Amino acid sequence: MTKIQLRYPLIRPLDDSDLDNVANLRGVYGILQLRTTPSLDAVILEYDASRLSEQDVESALYRFGIPIQRALV
Repeated sequence: MTKIQLRYPLIRPLDDSDLDNVANLRGVYGILQLRTTPSLDAVILEYDASRLSEQDVESALYRFGIPIQRALV
C-alpha cells in the first residue's frame, strides 16, 4: 500500500448537506481518509495510490458533490 495525501481547496465551506456525501465517499475502494484543514478552507484526502490514481480521486470527489476547486494541470 502506498499512501498519498492530496490537498484540495474548497469552493465554499462544507455544510450539513455535504456530510452524507463525505460519508459516502468513504465507500470508494482505496480512499482512506478525508479531513478538513483547521481553517476549514480545504480538505486533505488520503488514498492508496496502488488502487487509485490522482484523477480517480478527483473524479470521486466531484461525483460525490464535494465542492473542491479543480486541480491545475
